[in-house]
Formats: sequence, structure tokens, C-alpha cells
Amino acid sequence: MSAHPPLNGTAASGTLFVVATPIGNLADLSPRALETLKRADAICAEDTRHTRQLLAHFGVERPLLALHEHNEDEMADRLVGRLRAGESLALVSDAGTPLVSDPGYRLVRAARAAGIKVSPVPGASALIAALSVAGLPSDRFVFEGFLPAKAVARRERLSQLAGEPRTLVFYESAHRIEETLADAAAAFGAQRPAAIARELTKLFETVLDGALSDLQARVAGDPNQRKGEFVLLVQGAGEDADAKIAEGRRVYAKLSEHLPPSTAAKLAAELTGAPRKALYGG
Repeated sequence: MSAHPPLNGTAASGTLFVVATPIGNLADLSPRALETLKRADAICAEDTRHTRQLLAHFGVERPLLALHEHNEDEMADRLVGRLRAGESLALVSDAGTPLVSDPGYRLVRAARAAGIKVSPVPGASALIAALSVAGLPSDRFVFEGFLPAKAVARRERLSQLAGEPRTLVFYESAHRIEETLADAAAAFGAQRPAAIARELTKLFETVLDGALSDLQARVAGDPNQRKGEFVLLVQGAGEDADAKIAEGRRVYAKLSEHLPPSTAAKLAAELTGAPRKALYGG
């Protein structure tokens, strides 16, 4: 296989290259990614200002086209037309691998539906980078992206995931990380093993691990741990998860005869290790 395949897709059409860019450390841009960006007829970028800075660092001068969640539907047909005409385009996001909680899916789908070659140029991904250093089971995992911003919807989604046996991976913002950790501890149990990867590959890169309650306390007690971009990883429910939940519900049923539901659920969760949200609907 050639180290640098030709940019043209077929005699009649070009190729859409999905190009991963650094998530922080610019040295992580691969030689192949740089060569692809240099040779593309144009680069589709989530934020052209951000991408222009990246290209300037590497001395790349190529036309930039804005492609983001607000214009992707209307841009897809236009870009497919350019690909059909023989141009080759590179698709990048602000950082990391495009389409992973970033725009690009509609363009890729439209290009594939039109019979145009879509080729990945792999590289940095915050999801995979965090998983590789978290110290949690990584043979099976599920990526949930960003949780709902509103508290009620977020707690409901976490409660639905309480029995998930695979390692859970979430993206989270700085202004919600503290609330999300509290909600996760309530949904999964305070002692569920977890990790937070913050500012990966950047100057203030930090990876913290421990029980969810410990991480919640560390983030609450240190303002620096509430800055930057976060990947939250939570170990999946163990083999005894069903047994814990069953025991928790038994204890909750007895306690609720004498206590308000929220108090009964809190105590039952602490006594049995079962996720509080799995014990009652409140």
C-alpha cells in the first residue's frame, strides 16, 4: 500500500478525506494528515478561524469552507457536487477525529450515497486517548458523548445506564463537570470506580481516578480541576450489579415504610451499594 495514496478517488470523482487533527499538542498531527491537507482542493472546517491557525502553523495555504451543525444540510449537496466534478476535499473538526461528537455525518452520508470514496486519515481522539490511560476495563466500552445539559434529563439518562456492564465514556464541559459527577455518583453509586481526563495532550493535562465520590470531592475542592475540556469514564456495572439492585430494592421497601422515599433510597443505596436511582423513581 502506498504511504501517500493519490488524492483523486476515481477518474470521474474526487475523494472526501476525513482528517483527524490534534486535540492539543500540535506535534500529534500525522505526516499523512499534513500531506492530505496540503494537497486537498479545499478543507471543510467546523470553525474556519480555528483551522486557519492550525494551517498557518504548518505553512499550509488552502481554501477553507465552513461546515458546521447549522449549515451542514445545505452544504452537503454543494460539496458532493464539487466531489463529483473531480475535486478532493478534506474534512476536519476543531480538534480530534471528525464526527465524534462533531459535525460531518451528513456530508459523509451524502458522499457515500453518491458513490464517492470517503477515506479516513486517522489520528488523535480524546475518547480513545482518555480510555488508554484511565486504568478502567477497555476491552468493551460505550461512548455516550455529551449528556443532556438539563439536570432532569441528565439524571434520567444516567439512571438508564446504571446497569450497563461496559465502561461508560462521556464528554463534559467545565461548567457542568461538578454537577455531572454528583449525578453520576447518585445514579451509579458513590463507590463506582471512575476517571476524569482533563485537557489531554495540553500543558495542564490531568488524569484523576478513584471512586465517583472521591472525584466529586476533588473537583469541588480545586477550582483548577473545573477548567478545560473533560472526558469522564465510569466503570461498568459488575456481575453482581443485579444482586445489589435486588438487595437495594428490598432494603428500600422496608425503609420506605418509615421514611420519605428520597431518604429511604439514599440510605438503601449507601447500605447495599446499589445505584440510588435504580431503587425508586424519584
